[in-house]
Amino acid sequence: MQLILTHEQSDFDAVASLLGAHLLDPSAQPVLSRRLNRNVRSFVTLYGAELPFVDPRDLPSGAVQSVLLVDTQSLITLKGMGEKTKVRIIDHHPMRQGLPDEWDVTIVETGATTTTLVESIQKRGDMLTMIQATLLLLGIYEDTGSLTYAGTTPRDARAAAHLLEQGADLRLAADFLNPPLSPEQHQVYEQLVANAQTHYIHGHRIVIACGDAGGMEEEISTLAHKLRDLFDPDAVFVLVATAEGVRLVARSTTDQVDVSVIARHFKGGGHDRAAAALVKDASPITETGARSAALAETCQELLEILPRHVQPSVTVSQIMSPHPRTLTPETSVQKAAQLMQQYGYEGYPVVQENKVLGLLTRRAVDRAINHKLNLTAASLMEAGEVTVTPDDSLQHLQSCMTDSGWGQVPVVDPKTGEVIGIVTRTDLLKTLSPRRVSTSPRNLARQLEKALPAERLALIRAISAEAAEKNVALYIVGGFVRDLLLERPSLDFDMVVEGDAIQLAKAIAKKFGGRVTGHARFGTAKWFLAGSSIAGENLPPFLDFISARIEFYAQPTALPTVERGSIKLDLHRRDFTINTLALRLDGHHYGSLLDYWGGLDDLEQGLVRVLHSLSFVDDPTRMLRAVRFEQRFGFQIETRSLQLMAEALPLLERLSSERVGHEIDLILDEPKAADMFNRLHDLKLLQGIHPALGWDKNCRVLFETGLEEQPPAAWRNIPDLRQVPRRRALGYLLWLSFLPAEKIRQVSSRLRLAATLRKALLETSALRKDLPALVDARPSTVYARLEDIHPLVLFASWIRADGPEQEVLASYLSCWRHVAPKTDGHTLKELGLSPGPVYKEILHRIRDAWLDGEIETEKEEEQLLGKLMKELQE
Repeated sequence: MQLILTHEQSDFDAVASLLGAHLLDPSAQPVLSRRLNRNVRSFVTLYGAELPFVDPRDLPSGAVQSVLLVDTQSLITLKGMGEKTKVRIIDHHPMRQGLPDEWDVTIVETGATTTTLVESIQKRGDMLTMIQATLLLLGIYEDTGSLTYAGTTPRDARAAAHLLEQGADLRLAADFLNPPLSPEQHQVYEQLVANAQTHYIHGHRIVIACGDAGGMEEEISTLAHKLRDLFDPDAVFVLVATAEGVRLVARSTTDQVDVSVIARHFKGGGHDRAAAALVKDASPITETGARSAALAETCQELLEILPRHVQPSVTVSQIMSPHPRTLTPETSVQKAAQLMQQYGYEGYPVVQENKVLGLLTRRAVDRAINHKLNLTAASLMEAGEVTVTPDDSLQHLQSCMTDSGWGQVPVVDPKTGEVIGIVTRTDLLKTLSPRRVSTSPRNLARQLEKALPAERLALIRAISAEAAEKNVALYIVGGFVRDLLLERPSLDFDMVVEGDAIQLAKAIAKKFGGRVTGHARFGTAKWFLAGSSIAGENLPPFLDFISARIEFYAQPTALPTVERGSIKLDLHRRDFTINTLALRLDGHHYGSLLDYWGGLDDLEQGLVRVLHSLSFVDDPTRMLRAVRFEQRFGFQIETRSLQLMAEALPLLERLSSERVGHEIDLILDEPKAADMFNRLHDLKLLQGIHPALGWDKNCRVLFETGLEEQPPAAWRNIPDLRQVPRRRALGYLLWLSFLPAEKIRQVSSRLRLAATLRKALLETSALRKDLPALVDARPSTVYARLEDIHPLVLFASWIRADGPEQEVLASYLSCWRHVAPKTDGHTLKELGLSPGPVYKEILHRIRDAWLDGEIETEKEEEQLLGKLMKELQE
């Protein structure tokens, strides 16, 4: 006989696992435990006729050859079982110590044991009835909190989806997952609510509720769920005295409280979010006094062990910003408004003699400014001494914010009362609702050393060692780190110093040689490597050292004002989260990745996200950069960032010509320039720069084919435009030459294009109109029209043209432009002709004769020259 067994006081995961195992092996009998949870018992009572379960009292006599234990590792002894009975286990709870070596144990890493059985059923292609699918779904939903517990895995969700496809009834499942309390349960529940006590342990709110269940036989787990919903703690422990002993049922809502560990202390088990135990006495405790004594003893033991097993939560010190700016009560509203504009903070603590008097918010300042009220911080602030200490829990911080309404809470030294930091609502929300946990490595030393050539790596190591010796925090930040993680490493990097960059650069130059120039106002330095002991052929000529700093914008579109700051604030001034990553290099920190602003998560998800809501207002060029990064990496601009971009669109027209032209230049230098311009057009950014900047399918085709086009070898050399790289110039010519001359002048002025490029655009535009007339013209006419046009303009026009027009341009570039008569100015002078305009007339006449086929040999050229000289003499 083969049996499938589970644990006593069976829940839906246990009973559903019985069903799943039987469906996979119909020869094995699924045996119900003697005690079922009330909601499970109700389900089995109603739908048992459609289910294969066997009551243990109905088992036939005979030997039990094998037992499959599901959702448990505790074997219940039944008649017929013996030493030869083989035991196999399928469970999702942590493996228990001391199991017999001969048992076959499989521990599955899923939220519910039912999940792995459903996976096998799905793999076999078995069809399920509605009742079967619903019971299996109940098994998954109960142990995963309807897929909301932290222990839920993607496998649980996929299994649940399959069961829904098989006809599982969600309304039926909801009825049995949330059953009403029985009169007995309700009586005990009221007792538990009345006796519930809240304890704060390592920053976590723990509720312990004790009660006497007397002779109640209903399960306790439903009561624990309802208490958790009522009190919303980090963990709830329900202790109920029964005749069998004290029943412990525990539920947790945080990873820092693993209730299974605590249940195991009391010889029970479960998983991290839900666990139970039965604390047995030597003999049944039927008397009320004995039950009360046992309950009190167990509760005291629980309180003693909790501090050892509850992990500390995140504290205020881990999320606060140190060295905050504060205001005095006398600070004017105008000064407060200026500070808020400069630094972007939404509120400032008002402090006097190390005592917090209140909080001045941006809203209060804005209202005072709008009403032209000349008030001080003391008059406008929200009065109150709301503070937290570095060791306070986030729960305490949240309570402070909720009770006071303050979005910025000062952090004070508990001994001196001095304000040492500030923590904001944003800091709290980022911690309480963290983004998806990244699987990327947090130390990139190996990747760094693999990506860089030996000489560059030696350079970084030398600088890092000097920084460590000087006790200076040193970082590589931004694009270099981003590209390193994307496995497309760059060799271009700057050094950011949390401190005095100029002083560090001078110390390095003193040790290794070379020359340093500094800019004290911005805290930057250049170390020129020429003459240093570590100079090499593959090293850059200089290296930039930059002091970590913060920036603020006096007005939209203006260049930022810079002040010294921490690395955290330095990273916050950057454009997008994916560019806020930093790699620390000094001492034992070498290779450590810093990610204050969620850049790693966005990098893994392929999102371009601005750091704050005024980012595009402060610097509208970021809109163009957002598109450049999005298309370069195949990412997506995050939804909120797109919305902010649309709102800031009108600010593009206020950007200086130099800044917007520089961004367009960078886009034209990108391999995916066509995709970028297409996206700029779709987002109406091109029109925001200038209404004449258009884009269409033809432009895209020209870019995709023309930017990489190489002129035929027969054309010989096509020189670059002066001051403008060839590819960039070609991009402008292909893009803008369709515009009329006046529009080209306007756009050239808006983008501050070089004079040579502006001239080339006008030539290309004019030639586009004249080309059709040149198709049937004599070669000499074509030459006369094209001879003064830059060859790159002709090449761009050739790319844009097709058919006969292309052939005309190709003939000129490959052949006609190289035609030159043997006769030159020296020849004419030897013939006695005085220099003057007539020279040009004669030479052009001879060249045109060659081009048009009127002469084909040097003898014929001599004859033509003689004829022309005779005409002059006559």
